[in-house]
Amino acid sequence: MDPNPSFADLHRQGCFLLPNAWDAGSARVLAAAGFPALATTSAGIAFSHGRPDHVARDRLARGPMLERVREIVAAVDVPVSADLEDGYGSAPEDVAETISLAVVAGAVGGNIEDFTGDGELLDRGLAVDRIRAARAAADAAGTPFVLVGRTDGLLTGAGLAECVRRANAYLAAGADCAFVPGAADRATIAALVGELDGPLNVVMGLTGADLSMAELAELGVRRVTVGGSLARALYGRLREAAVELRERGTFGYAAEQIGHADLNALFGG
Repeated sequence: MDPNPSFADLHRQGCFLLPNAWDAGSARVLAAAGFPALATTSAGIAFSHGRPDHVARDRLARGPMLERVREIVAAVDVPVSADLEDGYGSAPEDVAETISLAVVAGAVGGNIEDFTGDGELLDRGLAVDRIRAARAAADAAGTPFVLVGRTDGLLTGAGLAECVRRANAYLAAGADCAFVPGAADRATIAALVGELDGPLNVVMGLTGADLSMAELAELGVRRVTVGGSLARALYGRLREAAVELRERGTFGYAAEQIGHADLNALFGG
């Protein structure tokens, strides 16, 4: 493989890990680890604003979400794909506008999901129209953009067959990659790889007992993300430290911290 492949090239052969950042600092840490590209996590970004993920009444708006995407892009020298949730509106025109704004923010890819946020999937025909509008907007921007069509059928109980129908329809409508959250076991992943007409993204790190990258590559997965799991892991450690401080009055958490000088060096201080 080309030692410096474009973001699109990463999706054409092999299997690669695309870790998810939520701010400039996390992006720099991940880029310094040597990953060829990064993604954002809408959940992690929402949590960093003190907001819940996927709760309509308290949802982080498109403006601050894309501003954080811009900050992450500016912080690193590797390609960044944006978690664009449902496109911030149900109409195809809303999705197209979100894609255009993501390109302006510097993203070279992004995913659009078909989940309404209230436990239901969008009508399949509407979902396909939204992907088609996203593809047109990305192409009109004049820069390469890897569009990912995400279906939440496994998470909403629609079943594997419906996920295959939707993912293939999204690929036919212009998506470059399909994403099916909830596919985490060998049988489900193998079935998707065999049935889909394009590359598959799976998300790992949700349970801590996932398949390895080598195993996922053997199954034929093309792209692996970790969603908000890195952010949740760090918030988990923060909560443990807070409990230690408040209930025991000890400072054992500090044994695992990164040194101040090391962070200064990493962040350019």
